[in-house]
Amino acid sequence: MDSQKGGQYQYSTDLQRQATASIARKKVLAAYANAAKKSFEDHTDNASTMKEEKINPTINSESWKRYHSAWQNYYQKYYSEYYSSAAKNYIEKERLKDARNKAEEEAILKPQTEETELRRFIRKKATESAKKTRRHRKLIPIIAGATVVLLILFLQYNRLIFAPIMAYVAPGNNAASEIESVDPTVTAAVSDEPRLIIPKLNVNVPIHFNIPLSEVMSAMNEGVAHYRIAGASAFPGEIGNLVITGHSAGDVYNSNPYKFIFSGLERLEDGDLIYVNYNGIRYTYSVYKRQIIDPSNVSALVMDTDKPLITLVTCTPLGTSKNRLLVTGEQISPSYELAERSTDVAVEKPTEDTTMPANEPSFFEGIWNWLTGK
Repeated sequence: MDSQKGGQYQYSTDLQRQATASIARKKVLAAYANAAKKSFEDHTDNASTMKEEKINPTINSESWKRYHSAWQNYYQKYYSEYYSSAAKNYIEKERLKDARNKAEEEAILKPQTEETELRRFIRKKATESAKKTRRHRKLIPIIAGATVVLLILFLQYNRLIFAPIMAYVAPGNNAASEIESVDPTVTAAVSDEPRLIIPKLNVNVPIHFNIPLSEVMSAMNEGVAHYRIAGASAFPGEIGNLVITGHSAGDVYNSNPYKFIFSGLERLEDGDLIYVNYNGIRYTYSVYKRQIIDPSNVSALVMDTDKPLITLVTCTPLGTSKNRLLVTGEQISPSYELAERSTDVAVEKPTEDTTMPANEPSFFEGIWNWLTGK
């Protein structure tokens, strides 16, 4: 109970005490009045009796003292019992009143307490969320920077990851083609569409013949291309070197379907077969040599031979255009005993700055070539 309630309780107690004393005082005064009246009557009677019987006046004085003492005892007993009973009743009423007030206060404060707890919970969650947000905001520049770096690395070097995978996935690991069952010593009639077929790699792609060097790169985006230079300009069936070039890698987001066509070329070994369909005839070649050269070493394509040869050219290591891989095979079908030697009439001669065709430029290489006009 607070100080205000304590003051009210003390005030009520004082009023109770005053009311009790007033009642007792009235009762005593009434008793005294009755006693005085009776004493007066007795005194009158006693006076008459004393005159008649000549009794000692001191006897009446002793009687009055006993009477007064009896009333004093009565007053004290009555006041004590009454005040004690009144105090108990008042205390019990105050206790019940306090209990009711407390229950009412609890009933009023309970929703407020629940609301306060809800507000405290919401405030706590909001504070925690704000702290997390502040921490996350500090990480935003780091995450943004890391994302930009990763994006740049992906745009520039994604082919380093995907080219080796594509070398063993597609083309590469499917079941052997039915063309392997054909006797390579037997000349077979095929369609007139020029195509390059490598059963081990499951490669079956169009070949673009009779194109100038300036159009070789664009032709490689639609298959593989016949790369003709002086000294290496043979067609299928002619004595000399037939050079065919193709991509081994490209950006995964590039739409060119032939960007990985020669990615598995390094898997070819001696004795593996290569087929070329040309003018309705299938020519079969058997691999016997592989070498890696510098892109500018175009003279390596010029071979002094009396046989029809084929050389497949692509970039290596996979995902780069640093060097060139040459895979050379000898024609084993059809017979070339009566084959003619290729001529270099109207064939471009390589210059000192001539380089072999390369993979498509990377993202930033393309931007640089665009800026420099290359």
